[in-house]
Amino acid sequence: MHPRSLAFLALAALPALAADPPKAASAQICTACHTTAPGNLRGYLDDVAPKARLLHVKLDGDIQVLHYDSKALKVLADGKVDTTGTGLDALKRGQAVRVEYTEKQDVKTATLVSAKPPARLAAADLVSTEDLQRLVALSPGTGTPFLFDARPPARFNEGSIPTAVNLPFTEFDQQADKLPADKGALVIFFCHGKTCNMSPCALAKTRSLGYTNVKVYQDGMPAWYAKSYGVVSPASFKKAFLDKDVPTVILDLRPAGEAGKGFIRGAVSVAPGGVKDLLAREFPAARLRPPILVVDGEGGETAKTTALELVRAGYTHVNVLTGGFSAWQAASLSAETGPTATKVAYAPRLRTGSIPNEEFARIASLAPEARKDILILDVRNRLEAKDGMIKGALNLPLEELEARMSELPKDRRILIHCGMGTRAESAYRMLKGKGFNAAYLNAEITIIDTGEFILD
Repeated sequence: MHPRSLAFLALAALPALAADPPKAASAQICTACHTTAPGNLRGYLDDVAPKARLLHVKLDGDIQVLHYDSKALKVLADGKVDTTGTGLDALKRGQAVRVEYTEKQDVKTATLVSAKPPARLAAADLVSTEDLQRLVALSPGTGTPFLFDARPPARFNEGSIPTAVNLPFTEFDQQADKLPADKGALVIFFCHGKTCNMSPCALAKTRSLGYTNVKVYQDGMPAWYAKSYGVVSPASFKKAFLDKDVPTVILDLRPAGEAGKGFIRGAVSVAPGGVKDLLAREFPAARLRPPILVVDGEGGETAKTTALELVRAGYTHVNVLTGGFSAWQAASLSAETGPTATKVAYAPRLRTGSIPNEEFARIASLAPEARKDILILDVRNRLEAKDGMIKGALNLPLEELEARMSELPKDRRILIHCGMGTRAESAYRMLKGKGFNAAYLNAEITIIDTGEFILD
């Protein structure tokens, strides 16, 4: 036999080299308690598009889009494995998940979605939202607990429960001196919710130091914000919001004349009791979850009453500025002077790849011949598109996009929409990964048979 043939046979007999598994990725807050193996993602379920068989997992500011085969995907939740293809229906948006996946030609395919279970704690170790509200409302020295926020400082700076002190679990050993000297005092920890392990782990560490009355508010900040307001110090608000240019609604309840002598950049002047009228006019919808800061002179009852009014209206990230504007001045933080705004102008920060609603509306309103360098791509299914399409748009259902991607132009900008934004975002990420110049509309859109449309 020819020597080259022998060499070929020898190479063929060698075992195939295994492909490297996909890289691990994790939301920053998950790294406090978990390591993530290659081929896994840890984050929060953002959305599911069943018709297109796509799921979105949020990792901090990034969204990972994964395909899935409903006949092959395993979903682990509540200690049970579902292989019927309906397991994702039981998961909620924002739920902590670990996803096992494979990757081929830059396409991620989920094989297992594991919903993180609640941390196991004895009933005697738990404090309810109602009990904590009662304890926090007590006057100092009359049974108030030592309340500790076990989340990282960056989360604490975005707002916390009144009276809480930040004792990050990741820095517990270095900051354990924040614990009370009395080891029989009531100590309560909380963190990001039922599936977060930081406060249960802090409880265990505190007990190991000899403390005998330690509990956990397991529902954590999400449940607290749903029922009440948080607080934030001037320095924390500046660091978490102003310094990062995070869109925020700031309501200044002081008299306009007083506020004009000094106010926080972006503040809107509102008379106490005028929130109801403001909500009926130009206030951002609660579903947008705008961060709201309520400011009065001293951080007193006026701000707290207004904050509770906003919470009852469905807003879930409302904070009162600790110490009010007096504390802002005492911290020597910059303030503006002059007439304050009287109308709320809030625009949520755009998600990566999304186009402002106003820009999309302007372009889509043009005659097709006036936007020849732009293609509007409608990724709704054919039945939805039958009721009405934007004039000149191309309907290519999301579930067909991967197979028909070659039909799309690479020399034109592609603006993608669906009905609510979820499928459009999935399409954007698929096209962007293949080098297309694309953006998507992250909004609800209704289109009638004349081609006219309404954006919500």
